[in-house]
Amino acid sequence: MSVANEPVNMAADPGLARLRWQGLKVALATVFVVACWGFSPTGIRIGLQGYDPGHLALLRFFIASVFMALIASSLRISLPRLKDLPLLAVLGFFAVSLHHIALNFGQAGVSAGASSVLIQSMPLFTALLAHFVFKERVSAWRWTCVAWGLVGVAIVITGDRGFGHIDVRGLLVLLAAFSWSVYFSLQKRYSHRYDGLTMVCYTVWAGTIFLLVYLPGLWGEILNAPMRVNVAVGVLGFFPSALAYLAWAYVLQHMEVSRASMSLYLTPPMAIAIASALLGEMPSAMVIGGSIVVLSSVLALNLRRERRLPG
Repeated sequence: MSVANEPVNMAADPGLARLRWQGLKVALATVFVVACWGFSPTGIRIGLQGYDPGHLALLRFFIASVFMALIASSLRISLPRLKDLPLLAVLGFFAVSLHHIALNFGQAGVSAGASSVLIQSMPLFTALLAHFVFKERVSAWRWTCVAWGLVGVAIVITGDRGFGHIDVRGLLVLLAAFSWSVYFSLQKRYSHRYDGLTMVCYTVWAGTIFLLVYLPGLWGEILNAPMRVNVAVGVLGFFPSALAYLAWAYVLQHMEVSRASMSLYLTPPMAIAIASALLGEMPSAMVIGGSIVVLSSVLALNLRRERRLPG
């Protein structure tokens, strides 16, 4: 006679063991992504000590492109269809070129912690795009969340350098968040055409091609930049720009987008901790308060959407 509460023998149930092992791998990949993207604002701040924003973006994604080319050649990813080239170019422009140029120029005047919080406002812009561009119905609840989140954004921008000292470069970080929201909105609608790895590779390569306009003068900056700056840029190229995108594609293969996205709300606290340790940057009280407002608004957006999915 079987006992209902008898513990499951993992060795006797290899299917359950595989399921738990895959769950552990997804969790580890998620932690890795949060850590990489949490380092990104600090890496950019260090990189800007030796590079101008355009050169920093190009070198970072040149490194990422070379690494992804090695991965793609070993795994023999499929060639893109000719009719998809314009789509891949658009994805690369918004995900890599515009996003990182705006982010780099913006971070020249915005702290690493505040920058990370402002980037997490991306779901607010996604909701606005859904209504004004893709003509989706946006409920009163979502409008309330968007308005509440924008209040938090205003608090972060006005309080980053002390109340009354507004740096307009914070608006460039918001442009970077908007650019990423365009990328995710388009990717969500067309991701069925390619697997995650293939889509990421072509997106990064396309975005890097646009960044080649900053090629003149890059070699001189590489030679003149301090070693710690070049190390930081190398880390940016390999980890946040390449490995983290690949790990995130793996996470999205095995988890619903709405659930996976919630883990990214840990990125601002991670970014603040890293910036505090490596740069000595401590967020102001207004940045902390604004971050709570922003993150609570985007969390409310996703929680409401997730509750409606089963119905």
